Amino acid sequence: MRQKLYIDGEWVDGEDFIAINKPYGMEKFAEIANASPEQVKRAINAAKQAQKTMKTMTNLERARILNQISVRLQERKIEAAEVIAMESGKPFKHALAEIERTIETYQFGAEEAKRLIGEMIPMDAALTGRGRVGYTIKEPIGTIGAITPFNFPQNLVAHKVAPAIAAGNSIVLKPATQTALSALLLAEIINQTDLPAGAFNVVTGNGTLVGDILVKSEEVDMITFTGSTVVGKSILKNAGLKKVSLELGSNAGVIITDGNNLERIAERCVSGAFSNQGQVCISLQRIYVLESLYSDFIRVFHEKTRELIIGDPLSPDTDVSAMITPKEQSRALEWIEEAQQYGAELVSGGIIEEEVLQPTILVNVPKKARLSCQEIFAPVVMVNKVSTLEQAIEEINDSIYGLQAGIFTQKISEAFYAQSHLEVGGVIINDIPTYRVDQMPYGGVKESGNTKEGIKYSIDEMTQSKLVVWNNS
Repeated sequence: MRQKLYIDGEWVDGEDFIAINKPYGMEKFAEIANASPEQVKRAINAAKQAQKTMKTMTNLERARILNQISVRLQERKIEAAEVIAMESGKPFKHALAEIERTIETYQFGAEEAKRLIGEMIPMDAALTGRGRVGYTIKEPIGTIGAITPFNFPQNLVAHKVAPAIAAGNSIVLKPATQTALSALLLAEIINQTDLPAGAFNVVTGNGTLVGDILVKSEEVDMITFTGSTVVGKSILKNAGLKKVSLELGSNAGVIITDGNNLERIAERCVSGAFSNQGQVCISLQRIYVLESLYSDFIRVFHEKTRELIIGDPLSPDTDVSAMITPKEQSRALEWIEEAQQYGAELVSGGIIEEEVLQPTILVNVPKKARLSCQEIFAPVVMVNKVSTLEQAIEEINDSIYGLQAGIFTQKISEAFYAQSHLEVGGVIINDIPTYRVDQMPYGGVKESGNTKEGIKYSIDEMTQSKLVVWNNS
């Protein structure tokens, strides 16, 4: 299956192509176009021209387009989930859940498009403000270059596309190479809507080439990127004065001080640590348990992990499958072995069987191990005991990242203490840090990024306020 680029409302042949293999089984199943520099620039120019039309459209017109996307994705949701499972290795039931969320994300975009308003300014609060009326209006920022990762190839794209359209911007999308088919399926859907030609473009291929052109182009007004901190820093360095929105890495942690609900807590922790093979920005990587609960938690957590079904992502029962590439699985295995060399103990997993890195639990992991201080992005989790809540919070804060953290507690005082002292962008009380719904503000501090996503909050990033002052005196 050979795929084309989507530029200015048309399907465009590539000059050469990149083979895409299934992560599970490594069977070749598609080829995507490798965009040339001229084709990337053509897409940017098309978006720049289409933005003039986008800016003149009413909020209602843009809302209707987003609803059209939602409806058409609903009609093709099984197909869309199967594409995700094939190209990324995400188990089908999780891929289907992603599509359901994506449908909802476009619905949120349609709703927020109708609420695109500025604010009144109390001019007469100033000595020289008598007789004047002031207000702000929100205008689209312009042409947006969106660079998206492989792990949520529909929903994380929707978190760029939906707010961009809602705000009246045009988009050039560079999806992750391995999961480009999901972006091209979205292009098929958008091609059937009333969105003006050129307002949405998909350029696939070499990430460095396409990304560099988007980042450095003076015709692109904003870059929105989800991915690694290393790449995010490079984008920030090379983007010039254009706006840059970054959602970056994490090594999310949870604290457990609640001993009455260990069965439920363990189930949630298994979900947080191993869903999508741990390839989630807020995947649960670090668990800190009060020492009085530690042994019981490890026992139950291990039991729940052993119940996971491992295998073909297209099977409806599969919970865990292959990571995105064999190279990434081998890297994760190196981190596991390194942690053991530093004194960590392996409770389960730690091996690759039938192409799949088995869900891995390590305990007593020292701080110098990469598993403790960096982002593994794999089905691997560490569990360490702590003596106090304060110690647990110190452990979580001892990180270059700060996306989300969770705490399970029955004491409101502990919840409020954690809320105040955890150095993260989001604190989840009585749940895992992997929890997210698509209208909430989502983003981190420190090296986890510089923005908030969630449709309303992304629209704020993708618009600029214009002040208008009337002198009526």
